Amino acid sequence: MPENGDNHIRALPSSRLRELGIGLPEPPSPLGAYVPASKAGSLLFLSGMLPLSHGKLSFIGRFGEVLTVAQGREAARLAALNALSVTNRYLDGLDRVAGLVRLGVSLKTTGDFVEHAAVADGASEFFAQIFGSDSGHTRLIYGVQSLPLGAPLALEVIFRLDDSAGPVPPPPV
Repeated sequence: MPENGDNHIRALPSSRLRELGIGLPEPPSPLGAYVPASKAGSLLFLSGMLPLSHGKLSFIGRFGEVLTVAQGREAARLAALNALSVTNRYLDGLDRVAGLVRLGVSLKTTGDFVEHAAVADGASEFFAQIFGSDSGHTRLIYGVQSLPLGAPLALEVIFRLDDSAGPVPPPPV
């Protein structure tokens, strides 16, 4: 298993998914004229990830009006799972991902909703299960008026890659 900079052996993401009994869904397709992932140096930037399942939103509504924090946590986890699926396709596997660097979370909320962090923890905790709790990340959460397709949340994800395994294959067409 690869080691991180602190000389700790890290579990490979594919192994963690298997241990947790989690399968990756088909990656969602872009909703416009952009690519789902782009590599710059040892970072992989993902376009906005929505809580889609089989191409359809699994959650609809606004936090503080229709959706509960528990539903938001599950929606955030699903969007994070979609992020792994896109990454898996782009990199032809997940084991080059050394961890999460930054997580941006946009939530469709009412003006008085204040539990943004609790919802975003659904994604943060899921990524910690996959990459280890000591692979901390930065996070910024916004409450917004609307999101694509009427989604209740969108994730912006930046992963750190382990480049010691050689060059990343070209992205699929």
